Formats: sequence, C-alpha cells, structure tokens
Amino acid sequence: MVDGYSMSARAEAVREIAASRMYFSKKTIEDIDIKGKRVLVRVDFNVPLADGAVVDDSRIKAAMSTIEYLRQKQAKIILCSHLGRPKGKPEPAFSLKPVAVRLSELLGTDVRMMDETVGAEVQDAARWLKGGDIMLLENLRFNPGEAENDPVFAKKLADLAEVFVNDAFGVAHRRHASTVGVTEYLPAVAGLLLEKEVSVLKKLVESPKRPFMACLGGNKISDKIGVIKRFLDLVDGIVVGGGMCFTFLKAKGYNTGNSMVEENQVELAKHIIDQARDNEVALYLPIDIVAATEISPDANYRVVSAKSVPDGWLGLDIGPASIEIYGQALESAKTIFWNGPMGVFEIPQFSQGTKGIAQAITDATRHSSLSIVGGGDSLAALKMFDLEEQVSFASTGGGASLKILEGTPLPGVEALEDR
Repeated sequence: MVDGYSMSARAEAVREIAASRMYFSKKTIEDIDIKGKRVLVRVDFNVPLADGAVVDDSRIKAAMSTIEYLRQKQAKIILCSHLGRPKGKPEPAFSLKPVAVRLSELLGTDVRMMDETVGAEVQDAARWLKGGDIMLLENLRFNPGEAENDPVFAKKLADLAEVFVNDAFGVAHRRHASTVGVTEYLPAVAGLLLEKEVSVLKKLVESPKRPFMACLGGNKISDKIGVIKRFLDLVDGIVVGGGMCFTFLKAKGYNTGNSMVEENQVELAKHIIDQARDNEVALYLPIDIVAATEISPDANYRVVSAKSVPDGWLGLDIGPASIEIYGQALESAKTIFWNGPMGVFEIPQFSQGTKGIAQAITDATRHSSLSIVGGGDSLAALKMFDLEEQVSFASTGGGASLKILEGTPLPGVEALEDR
C-alpha cells in the first residue's frame, strides 16, 4: 500500500492515464523543436493568496512537468498567467509576485518577475534570456485586451517569443488573447499538463470502464445542464447532492423549506428524472437532509426527511442515510467522475456529506476504480480531508472539464496545431 492506495490500483490508474494520450489530436512540446527557443507558456497560476504568500500551490506544481521539460531543452521560458478578477487594470492584491517566489522555491532557481505584462522593459528582458532561464509576466488581466482577445495585445505577447505553449487547462474554455489570440502569430502547441487533462477527460466519455458513476454537487442545475444531459446517455448512475438536489426534490413534489431551489429549472429537473428512468440510469437523490435555520456555524441544525424540510429551515448537506446509500452505489463502480460538494463543507456541521462521498470515492479507487475529480470546491474538499493523493486524477479546470464532458470544443485547444 502507498498512502492507502494499493500499488496495483495505482499502477493501473497510471496505465489508464498514459493510454489516454491517443485521444489528444494536437501537437505538444514533444512534437516540435524547442531547443534554445524563446517560448511563451500560458500557465494557470490562479492560486489563492493570503498575507502576500501562496496558500495552495497545487496548480503551480501541476505545471512543473512542462516547465522542467522546457528547461531540459534549454528553452528560454516566458510564463504568463492571470490571477483573480482584476478589472483590466493593475491591482496590487492580484499581483503574481508571490507566485514567482513560490515557483523559485519549487524549482530551486531564480524566476525573474516582471512589473508589466508587455512593453519595452519586458521585450528587453525576453531578448536577453539564456537557455533555461525563466521569467514570469505580471497578471494578464491587468490588461483589458486579455479578456477581450484584443489582437493588438495578443501580438505584443507573441512578439516576446518564437513558440507558444498552452498549458492552462483551467482557462482553455476562454477565448482570450493569451489562449487564442497569440496562436494567430506563433506556432502553437500544448504543454504536458493540457495534453493530460484533455486526454483523460475525452477517454472518460469515449470509452469508460463500467459501471460508470457520476457524482454531481454544487449549487445549481443550470451550471451543469449540458453535463447532466450528456451523462444520461453515458453513465450507469448519477448521485446528486449540494444545493442542486433541492430543485430535484421540489420537482418530486417534496417540501424544500427555504432551501436553494432554481424555480425556473424545476420542469427541467422533472424531465431529467423521467429521462433517467427511460434510459435506465440510476438517479440517486437524498433521502435525508441536514437542515439548519441559517448558514452559520452557530445555527440550529438537525437531520430531517428529504421529503419535508421544515418551513423556515434550509438544507445544507445530505444526511447520514444518504451518505451510506451513495457510498454503496459508488463502491462497485469501475469509473467515477466527481464535480461539486454535497453541502456547505466549509462549516464542520455541514461537511459530513462531502467527506463521506470523498471517502467512498477514495475507497473505490483503492479497489481499482478510476476516479477523476474536477472543480475547485471538490479539490479543496479533498485537500481539507487529506485525500487529494488518493484519487486517480485531479483536474485543474472545473469549467473546462465540464465543457469537455458535455461535448463542447475548447477554444484554447482548438486553436493549437494538429498533430
């Protein structure tokens, strides 16, 4: 056993993920000559910060394989990323400087941090890079041209380099200057992380091992309509939790109290319930709920029937009986996809549903299930419960992963050169 994950199960997961590369049709850094060239690399360093330091460096570590490969080839590496949602102008709170510090620590070498994204100073710095050197541009979204996919801004980015590499799966569904615009001016290929992310998810929908179970949580059905509809033709079962389950419960005629319900999606929820039955897809909804008077650590709370959440109360987690049923549904799965928590897991009283599902998925993984987890909240939950190393694959992109699963092309991938 390794970290509670059997060697055979881990080896099988590694083989499954490696075999998925055949599902990626674009060129990667391994398909072109990059030795000694200036390479602009779009990474996803959108990481949480606190007190001027990186709190969670998972996304930085995820990009290390591409960065190390480029260093081995003596490429001159120019990294670019966004962080947070600045309104198209510099905001010190969203500077990438803490990221440069952490990346330098991880690489054991100096990463030169630029004060701007483009401009004369950045051009000069790029021109004088030596093989293996790394520089990090300031936050792309400090420039309005990034989100607007402005060709002038894209050209300025492209002028820094000879090759463009997209390794930012988390924003591959965005048509931005740094994901699509630059490909008009430079040879454009994928990084190793982007290739892996897309490959694993495409294999998931094209040739999953069965039984294939999906575990969907989060607040809104409307955020996951495309995925749910695709899954009804693809999976053997779906377990539903989070705020979105109350729209389904309302569709079944149950009293949901003050729980989150998307009233304009109730009819859609009824249709999904009917279609799941017609397609012989097992649709699991909670049978009990942890309800409270408010979303607060100090709120009164109790377990109630999913059929009758008291008026004035709101459901904030699935209950213990539901956790047990969901766990039993997942234990025999050969493939599991999870996106979205089962409740307000940040508050201990309402974390048991998410913890129970995370534990059930990692238990199944130990017994040879291929488990794929996507979405920031799901990954945060795994980390909170110290289970992030016990799933087969953790996707760095929530929105992008859902787009692939619903069959929507990703602009940032489509713009790359075909293999």
